[in-house]
Amino acid sequence: MAVPNSRQTLIDYCLRTLGEPVLEVNVDEDQVSDRIDEALQFYQEYHSDAIYKVYHKHQITAADVTNEYIDIPDAVTTVQRIFPLNDENSSINMFDARYQIHLNDIFDLRNAGALSNYYQTQQYMSTIDLLLNGTEQVRFNRHMNRLYIDADWGEDLKENDYVIVDAYRIVDPDTHTDVYNDMFLKRYAVALIKKQWGANLIKFEGMQLPGGVTLNGRQLYDDAVTEIAAVEEQMQLKYEMPPDFFMG
Repeated sequence: MAVPNSRQTLIDYCLRTLGEPVLEVNVDEDQVSDRIDEALQFYQEYHSDAIYKVYHKHQITAADVTNEYIDIPDAVTTVQRIFPLNDENSSINMFDARYQIHLNDIFDLRNAGALSNYYQTQQYMSTIDLLLNGTEQVRFNRHMNRLYIDADWGEDLKENDYVIVDAYRIVDPDTHTDVYNDMFLKRYAVALIKKQWGANLIKFEGMQLPGGVTLNGRQLYDDAVTEIAAVEEQMQLKYEMPPDFFMG
């Protein structure tokens, strides 16, 4: 069996599954291409294997400061947060409590229990910073490909600064070709093409061909609809990220 490892080999696999070359699958090449696009889109929207976590680094430009947003690659589906613009765990201000803790060596980590005490103190100080200063709020919509950061542009965010974005990105099937051999993607693509085949034949329903053969596009269409519903339900129940998984 030829394992699909590209868009064309996936198309060939689907058509063979539907009967080619023994049968003629009455679906136009453009229709097949559209159904493959739909299958990939559904797979990338719902299947957990279709995305992966990334830390996207972006250097602020003068245009970003003017626009007060940064551009995000089209393959990014979700932005969870950005890393803090300022490091609350360090300070160069000698009157800052954190500076004094390190300067005066208050915590001797060599003593028993000192590490846990130090950790708890750092957690406490981080909580105070969170309550008083909060975190930078972001707004993102994947159809706009823009990440709006609610911060003081020009002060907290200046030209040549870096922003680290915690996000999820689509696995590129053309780079990681194993995507085309995914079990659910193959099943879904076959069912979509089968539905298109049935839709094409419905208008000839009841027409009798030489030899007494009667076309039954309606049955082909209904079977495909049932198969599509089953694949979608199984994918969403077993492999979809929880609806509240993406936050921020």
